[in-house]
Amino acid sequence: MNSKIHPTAIIEQGAKIGAGCDIGAYAFVGEHVTLGDGCKLYTHAIVMGHTTLGARCIVWPNAVVGGDSQDLKFRGEITFIEIGAGTTIRECATINGGTGEGSKTIVGEKCHIMSYAHVSHNCKVGNGVILVNCGTLGGEVEIGDKAILGGLSAVHQFVRIGTMAIIGGCSKVTQDIPPFMMADGHPAKVHTINKVGLERGGVSDETQRHLKNAYKILFRENLNTGDALAKIEKEIPSSPQVQTLVEFIKNSKRGVGK
Repeated sequence: MNSKIHPTAIIEQGAKIGAGCDIGAYAFVGEHVTLGDGCKLYTHAIVMGHTTLGARCIVWPNAVVGGDSQDLKFRGEITFIEIGAGTTIRECATINGGTGEGSKTIVGEKCHIMSYAHVSHNCKVGNGVILVNCGTLGGEVEIGDKAILGGLSAVHQFVRIGTMAIIGGCSKVTQDIPPFMMADGHPAKVHTINKVGLERGGVSDETQRHLKNAYKILFRENLNTGDALAKIEKEIPSSPQVQTLVEFIKNSKRGVGK
């Protein structure tokens, strides 16, 4: 299938355009860009740098994908941006390349990056993630699959947000938010499990109860982290979700938002 390219669009020599792409008026595609099959770039969309978009990605007007890192340590080195298939990047959103020769900024498949959201250098965003309008990720942030960051929220550099966690709007996230949890505030604190997200994700009622009990041990019993994890491993039946929660906290370098 031939691609549809508006005559005013700028496609630099060297760019690789997949089959069936639709590139609108005044859009820009840089020389090192690869667009997968069926991608759509609306008018004035910009894809630049060493950027690869998977199949069926959509980039809306005035979004900029592949701009240089804004990190002051960036010295013009070659870095990469990888966007998974089926991801939508809405108006005026920005996704920057990495800092450090050969480094990557990665956004997974079927993500929804809403207007004015920002993904900074060296971030790793999982599959099915939603960044609501003006959600901002600092450098080196990691977001697990199916997590949601509320509008006007900001995540401090090096923070991790676990799979299926949800962050309330206008939150200031300075510490890790564990998987399956709901957090909110300034700074963000964990309040309970993400029950709606767990239900939508097909997690059983039994596992939800186990996660709720783990939450209570971690955040309600005034135990230090080591003792809380030991109690969880002793008292709560193991499951993939409980194990994911435990391992996430064990590997935390910034601590969790209590």
